[in-house]
Amino acid sequence: MPLFQIGKDALSTVEQTNFSAEKVLQTLIERNLDVVFNGRLVASEFPTGAQHAGRIDTLGLSEDDNPVIIEYKKVESSELITQSLFSLSWIHDPRGDFEITAQKALGNSVAVDWSDVRVICIAPNYKKYDLHAVQVMGANIELWTYRLFRNSTLYLEEIFQKTYAPAGVTTTDAKNPVMVAAGKKAAITRATATYTFDQHLEGKPKTIRDLAIAIQEFILGLDPAIEESPKKFYVAYRISQNIVCMKLQKHRVILDLKLDPKEVSGPPEISRDITNIGHYGTGDLEVTIRGEADIEAARPFIQMAYQKVGG
Repeated sequence: MPLFQIGKDALSTVEQTNFSAEKVLQTLIERNLDVVFNGRLVASEFPTGAQHAGRIDTLGLSEDDNPVIIEYKKVESSELITQSLFSLSWIHDPRGDFEITAQKALGNSVAVDWSDVRVICIAPNYKKYDLHAVQVMGANIELWTYRLFRNSTLYLEEIFQKTYAPAGVTTTDAKNPVMVAAGKKAAITRATATYTFDQHLEGKPKTIRDLAIAIQEFILGLDPAIEESPKKFYVAYRISQNIVCMKLQKHRVILDLKLDPKEVSGPPEISRDITNIGHYGTGDLEVTIRGEADIEAARPFIQMAYQKVGG
């Protein structure tokens, strides 16, 4: 899709360009890992040792403390997919190597959560055969495309995320038009997730389950790119980074929104600033949901959090 520059009442197209070298793209992402993926840099050009004899472009740690692998190409290349599969194989082999490296880079208090590993590929384009291969393999790989424009604008878009549908639903969430016709996203949970949304519903009263499902439907309805990522203590909803984390309790549903309470006070009487309060999940504005009226009050703030992270 072309990019247009607005000048008074006239539009002019902005020409596309590309990075002079792959390393320039890599360095830019690594220096802005917190902005793009809300992650922390662990290592750049990390050697995988004598047995694997390779290098990983970028190692990071997500906001959920999951390992992150990022590989880059400035041209369309099938090598990026096989390279990512190699990296995914490596990181599950010597887990201790990654944990030691993460602690050296980020501090000894770092505790790596191995319930999920994000493998992110960033390239200008992918061949349809590569998209199909990732789909068939079921690998936990995210495919992102980028466009660089001459007005110093960088556009990133996730075009494939591997997910699975709940029991009884057959679908594949591949958001590239080559792979799937436009339609409603039915698959909502990561294929390799240790935890599921249904597990968070188990044992909760029907009123709480109904509230959680209504919130889930609203969040996922904001954008087909939003991904549901269940964790042990909460369910995260994200695009490149978390938008909101939902926690189910017996008498309420708690939402932690990616909003700054100093800028946004939240819906009155059901929200509070938890910036300096320890809690599971990410987000500093807490909203407590006990009924449908609370969901209505929270909707504008959930959408605001979505827009804040670039939705």
